[in-house]
Amino acid sequence: MISISFELNGETVEREVEPRKLLVHFIRDDLGLTGTHVGCDTGNCGACTILLDGEAVKSCMLLAAQADGTGVETVESLAADGELSPLQQAFTDAHALQCGYCTPGMLMSATYLLRNNPEPTEGEIRKAIQGNICRCTGYVNIVEAIQEAAR
Repeated sequence: MISISFELNGETVEREVEPRKLLVHFIRDDLGLTGTHVGCDTGNCGACTILLDGEAVKSCMLLAAQADGTGVETVESLAADGELSPLQQAFTDAHALQCGYCTPGMLMSATYLLRNNPEPTEGEIRKAIQGNICRCTGYVNIVEAIQEAAR
């Protein structure tokens, strides 16, 4: 076991963790934040996307120990005081989700995009979410939701 400490959604987390434990499993299983989804365990689907020191990363591709000393944001960080964020509300309003499995990863990729480019073009939005697979809605409504949130 090794000791790690990092900021998770604004709160300090200090835990002992097995050196080989993936960050996605640590977040879900040890910390109980199940918004970050496990999809493929290969980094292809994007369901596990989080922000690590402000960068969108796939948490199934990182060991929990690699989060030591960082700042981690999960989808749970987006809503405040029980209210959806503008991006989450836009996803709801634009019907940009069906089964919801890809939604947390899409939201985190879109959050990263909008923080770094508050007025993205459709092409920039499509590029930003290209690492996130949605098998239900297609991408039209997702792109529209991100455009709406940007407005």
